[in-house]
Formats: sequence, C-alpha cells, structure tokens
Amino acid sequence: MPKPPAFQTIRANGVNLRCVVEGDGPLVLMIHGWPESWYSWRHQIGPVRDAGYRVVVPDVRGYGGSDAPNAVEAYDMESMVGDVLGLIDHFGENQAILFGHDWGAPIVWSTAALHPGRVRAVAALSVPYSPRGKISSIALWRQIYAGRFFYQIYFQEPGPAEAEFEADIRTALRKIYFSGSGDAPKSLFRPDKSPDARMLDDLPDPSVLPKWLTEQDLDYYVSQFERSGFRGPLNRYRNQERDWERLTGLGGARITRPACFIAGSRDGVLRFVPNVDLVENMKRWVDDLRVCEIIDGAGHWIQQERSERVTALLLAFLATLRQE
Repeated sequence: MPKPPAFQTIRANGVNLRCVVEGDGPLVLMIHGWPESWYSWRHQIGPVRDAGYRVVVPDVRGYGGSDAPNAVEAYDMESMVGDVLGLIDHFGENQAILFGHDWGAPIVWSTAALHPGRVRAVAALSVPYSPRGKISSIALWRQIYAGRFFYQIYFQEPGPAEAEFEADIRTALRKIYFSGSGDAPKSLFRPDKSPDARMLDDLPDPSVLPKWLTEQDLDYYVSQFERSGFRGPLNRYRNQERDWERLTGLGGARITRPACFIAGSRDGVLRFVPNVDLVENMKRWVDDLRVCEIIDGAGHWIQQERSERVTALLLAFLATLRQE
C-alpha cells in the first residue's frame, strides 16, 4: 500500500469532503463508487497528475474522512451532483473533466447531462449512461428480479445490510471485492438465491486475494469503513425513487460533452437488464464517445483490476481534448 497522501478538507455544497489534491493544470475530478474510497483511484492519480492536470479525488459524502449526514435524502443525486459542482467552484474553475466509477459513473453522467457547461469531458467506468426511464431504477429492479435476490432491493430497508456488513467488515469487503471481480466464479450482482437471503450468503470467500488487491490494500479499505460505517454509502441506493421524481431534466437527456466509457467483460452490471445491451443503448445517447472499450476478463473494479490498461485509456482520452 502506498503511503497515504496529504489530504485537504474542502467545504462544498454544505459538507466537508476529504480530498486528495495533486498537481497543476486543468481540473480532473475522480469520483469513486460503492463500497470504496478515494483509494480506488490510487493507480490513476499519479499518471494523470504527471500528464499535466490538477487531480482532485474526494471521499464521496458518507465515506472515509468526509462528512456522513444521517438523513437518507442527503444522498440523493441532486446532492451528489451539487458536491461535484461545489468542488469545481472551490478551485475557481468554470469546468472540470470528470471521471467516475460505479456510483461515481451515474454521478458524473448526471452532472454532464444536467450541467454541460460545467463539464469539459466525462469518463465513466463500469456503469453505462442511460437517461431517465419511464419508471425509477428501483421499480425496474423490482420488476426484473421479482421473487429473486437482488442486492439493491436488499439495501432499501435501513438497517439489515448495515448490520450484516459491520459485523465483520474485513470479511464483507473481501467477499464483495472478490465476487465483483473478473476472478470470481460467481457474480456478485446476480446470484441465484432466495429474495430472503442476505448479501454475503453464498458469496465465495477467497483463501488468497487476487493479484490486484493486496492484504495491505484491504487493510486500508477496512480502516475507512471502520471510520465511516455503511449507512451513508448504502443511503445512495435508497434514493432511486426520489431521484426519478426530482430529476425530470434527465428525461431524454443526451451527453453532449466528449465522453469515454470503460468496463470489464465479466462485469455483471452490464447484464442487469436481460436481453438489453446497455453499452449499445448508451451509444444512442452519447454524442461524442471518443473511447469505448470492454476489457476482456475484467470485472467490476476495473481501474484496480486492469490498472495499466485503464490508465492508458484515460490518458489517451485526455490527449484528444488537448488536440482541440
């Protein structure tokens, strides 16, 4: 595990966000997903900084060293987008380049769709863009996965998932990271089990961690969730109906800014909706998709599992912006 960087605590959108801030140049924000931290971008920070950018990587609200409001609605998409805009404002910029992974991807997609003037370009990992649907995403999951376990449905009731994960944070994270990776025999996201099951039931628990995740890496993640707990991170999932009701501006919204999409071929997120190619659907709504790659054999934690390839793709994407 590399030595933790010097952090800055930045007040943005009414909350304190602990951020890694490195370099000078055009502003690049890297937004992580669940259940992670700024640390999930550890392999990309240095190369992007060295390419001539100011890199800012927050712990998303609810995580690590950032504020963790208790209210469920404090984690709605409006708040998350507001945090991104607040960081851009803090650095005195009109625009930023946004990178996002997992929940970070919908956050940066939504920022680009709702506030295109504040976004120079957007790169999303693992979660393709789609505009607001006819029903909320949680309502869709309840239709698709009726009578079966689906983790986002399990997360809706405050309490049970927090208790399950916080009973043994190390085991929970080890199972989740391994089961979501390209190394696992069974997908984290679409397990074949009863709707009354718990998240960790029947997930494989590796005796040896995959090469991309060291024991020291896991130590760091565990320390961050010992600090923050899981309530804030899980509250993001509990806002899907609220987001649908409030963000009507995402209906039919196109991504007009230069864009990049990277995912792993073994990422179960790409198969959430049966018989729908979510990547091809994304292409209908993204006007300037400059980089799009599905990395063979990789899973969900793409910028960690295939760090060198993802970094190279992101730098190539950034290079297209400098040619303009």
